[in-house]
Amino acid sequence: MTAYDVDNIFAKILRGDIPAYKVYEDDDVLAFMDVMPQSDGHTLILPKTPARNILDVEPDVLAKVIKVTQKIAKAAVKAFEADGAVIMQYNEAPAGQTVFHLHFHVVPRYLGVPLRPHTGKMADAALLTAHAEKLKAALAA
Repeated sequence: MTAYDVDNIFAKILRGDIPAYKVYEDDDVLAFMDVMPQSDGHTLILPKTPARNILDVEPDVLAKVIKVTQKIAKAAVKAFEADGAVIMQYNEAPAGQTVFHLHFHVVPRYLGVPLRPHTGKMADAALLTAHAEKLKAALAA
């Protein structure tokens, strides 16, 4: 397996080199809006500890991330009045991983509504800001 790349986009977000639409942060975990959302409320959750993916992460770090992933999923379903949520996590390029820092996707889902493509086109900043605020409010409730 390839070594962890300290210059991947999520490492840059964690360092503050690149801005993000943050919805949750503690000493170990950061959650922010996906800038190419497949559904309203699409959120990414990642450890602050460098880990390429689930294949090399320490179990205690993974436990902290999955607890926050569950918290975000519950809040996203509530905030966006979704019928459910998909939790996705990819490991290495053949499995679909494109950013090589461990992360989970929480994607709110609606009956009969297909996911939008995860393309290279970023969503509108005002929309992402509004979604982040909506999710933060649900987390605080």
